[in-house]
Amino acid sequence: MMPELIGVSRNIERIKKLIVQVANSEVNTIITGETGVGKELIVQNLYRTSARNGKPIVKINCSAIPESLLESEMFGYEKGAFTGANGTKRGKFEQASGGVLFLDEIGDMSLELQAKLLRVLQDGEYTPLGSEKTVSTDTWVIAATNHDLEQEITTGKFRKDLFYRLSTVIIHVEPLRNRTEDIPVLINHYFKKYASSFNNGPPRILSKATTEKLMRYPWPGNVRELQNVLQRLLILKASDSDFDEIIGNGYCCGTNEGKEPTSDSHSEEHGTSTRNLKIPLKQIKKKVFQKIEKELIAYVLEKTYWNRTKASEILEISYKALLTKIDEYGLDPNLMPDRPKFKYLTAVGEAGFVDLEPEVFQFGNPREPDAVPQSMTN
Repeated sequence: MMPELIGVSRNIERIKKLIVQVANSEVNTIITGETGVGKELIVQNLYRTSARNGKPIVKINCSAIPESLLESEMFGYEKGAFTGANGTKRGKFEQASGGVLFLDEIGDMSLELQAKLLRVLQDGEYTPLGSEKTVSTDTWVIAATNHDLEQEITTGKFRKDLFYRLSTVIIHVEPLRNRTEDIPVLINHYFKKYASSFNNGPPRILSKATTEKLMRYPWPGNVRELQNVLQRLLILKASDSDFDEIIGNGYCCGTNEGKEPTSDSHSEEHGTSTRNLKIPLKQIKKKVFQKIEKELIAYVLEKTYWNRTKASEILEISYKALLTKIDEYGLDPNLMPDRPKFKYLTAVGEAGFVDLEPEVFQFGNPREPDAVPQSMTN
């Protein structure tokens, strides 16, 4: 059976149409998106919809295999090609010939190996390690990554020519937080699936309040995290009131059940004062990063006399991304301070972030005022 792509959002509906179109043409394709959005599921749908269904489908995780071994894994080798090569091994390209080769985490591939992959895609031929013969391959290559490859090109980490060779079609999967309308559909689908798997009786129905909480939650792990949470709800038979513990995976932690409660007055007082305290660490971390990022961009813009092209090169971001950041942070050359400083945020107030006794970043060489602060290079 073909694994079903679950969702009703515009993004998922668009992907479903693209799968049919791309599968009919079998052009090289890159699938992009954050970890856990279901990129491999799309690869499986492309394969099963295409005329290559039933032929080999081979996966290589480019981030899981050491760079020194990845080349031999892809192209194979002859006996004696290197120390330890005691026999001949077929590479993944040969194993996938006539079918599909799925290059997962393509953004983690080294530049040297990218060049060799490019030659295979251009010529349809490769040479196994230690061999003198050229091998032809008829392989449909599909790649996936959670990297921004266009950004990686500007920083020299990914080859532009390989990107254009691979990206005849780019299928982007939006993170789950951007397609909340898919969450109820996913809950319904996986609750039925897991209830059957765990023999937990009839499918459970979540309360409206819990469903709304699930829709508001940002899901940094995307669909994969949602699956884990739903499995916890079913396995632990947790109530809706346990939602926060289930999300944080704290439901399984010790609870001192069966022990006599302590009568320490200090503990009681401390518990009373902290019971309702909420410290949103993720939000704090995001705001701290944004403040430092804003000050760094302002600093580089001033040092380059607002030469945005030069500033984007120094910051190693695209020109378009820099313009977006300038607009986002409301930076204006007419409002720039005379001497921008970078500060550590040392306190947080209820109304926002407060700088207490700011510490100025130190430069590596005081004779080079244009040097980048050491603290920002760590």
